[in-house]
Amino acid sequence: MTLSPLTVGGLQRALADGWRVANATRGISIGYALIFTLGGLAIMGGLLAQGWTPFIIAAAGAFMLIGPAILAGFFGIAGALEAGEPVGLASIVSGFARASRALWALALVCALLFMIFVTDAAILYAYMVGATPVWLDKLLPANANANVLSFVLWAGVSGLVVALLLYCVAAFSVPLLCERRAGLVEAVVLSVRIVFANFLPSIFWAFFLSTVTIGSVLLLPLLPLTLPWLAYASRALYRQVLPAAQV
Repeated sequence: MTLSPLTVGGLQRALADGWRVANATRGISIGYALIFTLGGLAIMGGLLAQGWTPFIIAAAGAFMLIGPAILAGFFGIAGALEAGEPVGLASIVSGFARASRALWALALVCALLFMIFVTDAAILYAYMVGATPVWLDKLLPANANANVLSFVLWAGVSGLVVALLLYCVAAFSVPLLCERRAGLVEAVVLSVRIVFANFLPSIFWAFFLSTVTIGSVLLLPLLPLTLPWLAYASRALYRQVLPAAQV
């Protein structure tokens, strides 16, 4: 495949296209995103109830590790819209049905990285914070102690390393697998090539995705709105870099 360059202007067009698709499929897109929002609500509620409040930030970051696995549903919605077909629950199912089976292998890699990160974060939490409950007010700068701040810092560093690794591997391989345009190895190699060939815009895009996603997880009512937007924007960006006509 011939790779087209990734530019800042391309990122802007992708965000605009993503917003257009999200707005055109508002009902089903928000409904699909609500599944993950409710899951996040249950996790955050459990952490708050246990007094593990600092772990919420780590859990929000961990969402970036499982996010790629849910893109097939959004691809199904966008594909149905492009084809002029009715957009609904069947579109989500179709998106997963049309995706390559290799996508599930990549999803297992995401799950493995997620487990590694969560395990490391839990060990770090036990070592730095311990069993003493930490309530929400203790995260305020005026009330937070050094151990809590250290945990947030080092958990963030650990998550950043894992997330960057996954981003290089999955940023463009997941869309390729969703549309069956490549096998697993070829898709991963292409994804890494694209990221490093367009390093600065790719890193800016990764920073934007992570900032908006983590912020939306922490401010959970925003997630049903931002998740579809970012998913469709990622699809638009992938189409820019790897146009279908060049397959």
